[in-house]
Amino acid sequence: MKRILPVIVISQFLCTSLWFAGNAVLPELASEMALNDQYLGHLTSAVQIGFIVGTLLFAIFTLADKFPPSRIFFISSLIASGFNLVLSLEGLSPEFMLFSRFGTGFFLAGIYPVGMKIASDYYQKGLGKSLGLLVGALVLGTAFPHFIRSFTGGLDWQVVVYATSLLAILGGSFMIILVPDGPFRTKSQSFDFTVFFRVFQGDRFRQAAFGYFGHMWELYAFWAFVPVFLTAYGNSHQIKFDLSFWSFVIIAIGGVSCGLGGLISSRVRPLDISKTALSLSGICCLLSPLFFLQPYAWVLLCFMLFWGMVVTADSPMFSTLIAQNVPPHQKGTALTIVNSLGFAITIFSIQLLNWSQNLLSPGFLFLPLALGPAFGIYHIFRHIVLIKN
Repeated sequence: MKRILPVIVISQFLCTSLWFAGNAVLPELASEMALNDQYLGHLTSAVQIGFIVGTLLFAIFTLADKFPPSRIFFISSLIASGFNLVLSLEGLSPEFMLFSRFGTGFFLAGIYPVGMKIASDYYQKGLGKSLGLLVGALVLGTAFPHFIRSFTGGLDWQVVVYATSLLAILGGSFMIILVPDGPFRTKSQSFDFTVFFRVFQGDRFRQAAFGYFGHMWELYAFWAFVPVFLTAYGNSHQIKFDLSFWSFVIIAIGGVSCGLGGLISSRVRPLDISKTALSLSGICCLLSPLFFLQPYAWVLLCFMLFWGMVVTADSPMFSTLIAQNVPPHQKGTALTIVNSLGFAITIFSIQLLNWSQNLLSPGFLFLPLALGPAFGIYHIFRHIVLIKN
């Protein structure tokens, strides 16, 4: 049992490195293919849309509860890696590139929520800790392509694509070889299409899900536009950033806060951690123009690092609340449903920033993201307690 959680965490980290592989090499792609500024939003949204469609189908057919989840994880990692490799082919059209990112996102639906399902099958006590480490692995995996690019700047950009695909195959292999079905897994006996709707009848589940939706409005749009924000600040103040390195650090530090949140969740209620983190990230949205306008790069970077921590700290806590408020045989489907709807929300916030970057001053780019934390906090405070931890 002791080795199971590290294997799940490492596998999740390796496989989710596929998520932002396209974003990490976008400057080179844009230069080679004469892509416009809006293509970043489209590229990111393609992965999100694929993930949404994938999670919807996984949830409707209750695949993670019907079949061995490690097998689903492994097969999904192989196919997602293949779609990711398409990026490295010569002569791709911008449209086919978006399709390849859609396919990657579709099969990430068999990795991220299924990984949480596997963890919940092994750990009932201390689930907050387990999911904290697992979501932390997702954050680090998401940031990792930027890290690879920052240290392979002298090499062809295709190295990032090859590396992330290989890492994902390794992650899927670790999962199927080393992680059998968990002791708390309850197999669904048949396809139940009504689960998709019935889970929202639970009041505590519904309120936790709404808090998560507010969090998701902010999260991926923030991650996607960190390089844009840093570039605009550098141009405004004549400062040169190592863009790949700082994008990696600002995103990756959220993995640390997820892990810390998970560790303290045995002493502090997941609800309280969620409230605090969501409130602080909302405040960061509102303060971002002030930090953009001030002239000291180290002040901006400290602010962005703090924001990178609080923007993710609530994610595993919401997942914990969701997993603990559904019947055991519906956990995989419930987590997949909420992930699907949450990522659907990210499409709107990403495209809103994509559209508004040509209308707003760069310093005000992140202001619309404050709507998400405000929505989530409102629904959290509607109930004094979502769950007794």
